[in-house]
Amino acid sequence: SRVMTNPEVLPARSNRLPVVAVRLLKGVVHRDDDLALWGDLLDLQNRLRDHMGVLGLDLFLDEAEGYAFLKSVPTSEEGGETIPRLVARRPLSYPVSLLLALLRRKLAEADASGGDLRLVVSLDDLVEMVRTFLPERRDEAKVVDRIAEHARKISDLGFLRPLKGTSGREQRYEVRRILKAFVDAQWLSEFDARLETYRAAAMTTAEGRDDA
Repeated sequence: SRVMTNPEVLPARSNRLPVVAVRLLKGVVHRDDDLALWGDLLDLQNRLRDHMGVLGLDLFLDEAEGYAFLKSVPTSEEGGETIPRLVARRPLSYPVSLLLALLRRKLAEADASGGDLRLVVSLDDLVEMVRTFLPERRDEAKVVDRIAEHARKISDLGFLRPLKGTSGREQRYEVRRILKAFVDAQWLSEFDARLETYRAAAMTTAEGRDDA
């Protein structure tokens, strides 16, 4: 017997391919943000890999954690000509990279405790996490403003999501689990040594200001 296929199903799914592809090119796709889009992404992932591969991009998909993004794959054409990167690398400042490292450790600790998979931190939490690694400042308000600025940068990168209904010193953020893909377990295992480097950098900066 011959199985009949609904002719509207395949065209409808094909029409979603450009939508999902463009959304991925704009940034990270989170399952919790758009369940319908996430479902399309799962259904079309093989075709997306083929399409993005032409652009020198690979689809990184973590179905368990619920996120997906595109990353550049180092490839070369014949004759040694390198394909230009479509996804640009973003240089991170010292405070932003430090805060990302501290958030990654906090996420690992939360996972190890077996508690809620959703990690939420406040602006005050971020200030306390970073304070000991930054040069001394007398103006507490300026410290909070700077950390809030770094948090906005991290939110723009997709690693934090500001929670609605919170603002100012009461601002709260959800730590997005995609952070695990960018700060891996091997990096985390060297975390203590990296923190010593951060502490030394903070002390050097503070001493330079005192000399000035």
